[in-house]
Amino acid sequence: MRTAGDNATGGEAEASGAARTGRTLRTRGGLSVRLDVRALTVVVLLLLAALTAGVLLVGTGDFPIGAGDVLRTLFGRGNPGQEFIVNELRLPRVLVALLVGASLGLGGALFQALSRNPLGSPDILGLGQGATAGALTVIVLFSGGATQITLGALAGGLGAGFALYVLAWKRGVHGYRLVLVGIGMSAIMTAVNGYLLTKADLFEAARAVVWMTGSLSGRDWDQVWPLLGLCAVLVPLVLAHARGLRMMEMGDDVSYALGVRVERVRLLLMLAAVLLTAAATAAAGPVSFVALTAPQLARRLTRAPGPNLLASLCMGAALLVSADWISQRVFGADQLPVGVVTGVLGGVYLLWLLVTERKAGRI
Repeated sequence: MRTAGDNATGGEAEASGAARTGRTLRTRGGLSVRLDVRALTVVVLLLLAALTAGVLLVGTGDFPIGAGDVLRTLFGRGNPGQEFIVNELRLPRVLVALLVGASLGLGGALFQALSRNPLGSPDILGLGQGATAGALTVIVLFSGGATQITLGALAGGLGAGFALYVLAWKRGVHGYRLVLVGIGMSAIMTAVNGYLLTKADLFEAARAVVWMTGSLSGRDWDQVWPLLGLCAVLVPLVLAHARGLRMMEMGDDVSYALGVRVERVRLLLMLAAVLLTAAATAAAGPVSFVALTAPQLARRLTRAPGPNLLASLCMGAALLVSADWISQRVFGADQLPVGVVTGVLGGVYLLWLLVTERKAGRI
């Protein structure tokens, strides 16, 4: 296991690396802004990768459309057939994929930073299982439609987040306690979901299993606008508190001394992370491993200390759109839910990470 001294040394190395790649911008008013060139480059490249994969995904399907024709259609210069296929059938699905991936990547980065644990993601803490329980309740007990399922998933995710915060509270919410309570809640919610499936008839059980896998099939503008509005509010709010979150990684006492209202910032950011995760799950089902792997991959690429919120957001969007594109290219449109692909890729990454850490002698 890595010792405290190792952690300090690693942090100093990371900070030194960031200093070597950073630039300081000074305004005429005397304001200095530190710019990490490598992190900014990674963010731009990830954003371009996500948008490129999105264009390719729009052109993929039973009626293939070239990337050039997709771009012309998006700018209003396509023929009527292309405009219908691109704007009405495929573009909403791609936008949902981008927004869900971004929400999961940012939510995962927040939870990992707040818990100070790389395993502190919604997949581990039970938030996805809570949202699933809410959706299954609507499907099994009330035979609800798509809108009711979305609301049920959102309510379940928020309820799980509230219970997690209350149960983990003891003169503050600390990382190890948050993870332990989350693991217990995940087990309970998984058992509840299994019970609900046993009470469903064959048709409802089939609907529930498809939703639980995580899929982008059939997504339209009704899923795009609520998720876009939520992200438009929460993403700037989270980024505005990035400095306080980074200070909190040094410990509560140091953060208090630097003027950070620790519990207020922690509660606000945890609420934002719960809302992002619950909304993403409500829109596409419990897509696994994106929230866990996106922040870690982003941190490996930027090599920068801190939560890397913007890089994690872009990495999550790129991962989910790429996974959906791979699914459609290899197996055909709507043959394999995107949650299966992210689960396989995330599992392979986790195994690789464990093997790498073991060879390095850290586990």
